Amino acid sequence: MSKTKAHTQYKLKSGALVPGVTTVLSVLDKPFLVQWAYNCGCKGIDYRKVRDTAAGVGTLVHYSILCDLKNENPDLSEYSQADIDKANNCLKSYYAWKQQNPIKPIMTEVALISEKYGYGGTLDLFARSKDSNILYDFKTSSGIYVSYLYQVAAYGQLILENTGKLPDMFTILRFNKDNNNDFEIRYITNMDKYFEVFRHCLCIYQLQKEIK
Repeated sequence: MSKTKAHTQYKLKSGALVPGVTTVLSVLDKPFLVQWAYNCGCKGIDYRKVRDTAAGVGTLVHYSILCDLKNENPDLSEYSQADIDKANNCLKSYYAWKQQNPIKPIMTEVALISEKYGYGGTLDLFARSKDSNILYDFKTSSGIYVSYLYQVAAYGQLILENTGKLPDMFTILRFNKDNNNDFEIRYITNMDKYFEVFRHCLCIYQLQKEIK
């Protein structure tokens, strides 16, 4: 997986392009990002370099987890040793979690489309664990933000439309880039309400496109 790979394009059966989940959620205000950028500036740090490095590490972590789930060896040739070291911290957390939670993958990094609502998304992992079908979303950020809950709810709708059933559980797993074996788990309920927020974001996104 290239760290400069193009964004996935999502198309309806008609061939019409539709936005991805993260693109739709870009309409939301993210005040924590503004504060973070301000704090970087106060410390004389270029937040753009920090952001781009974090994005590269996040991509590498997702790619490495995908390779592990598919029993493949990752190609790390495009990444710096610093990025690999940070990613390895996350991966140690991932392996610690996986050891405690045996899983049988159903879908990994699968792009799905909602013909009903007109959007697409790529799942991190949909797997069988302890007699339940569970949707997992992996994060390497400094926290679990409410927008992640809207994102996972949107993925749940994609699974419903493409398999006929909602996942039994919705889970966000955050792996720490700085501490080995440290992971945070968030189990999500009230998915209907979170999906309603996403659906309204989709309406706003579509209206903004029409105005432009």
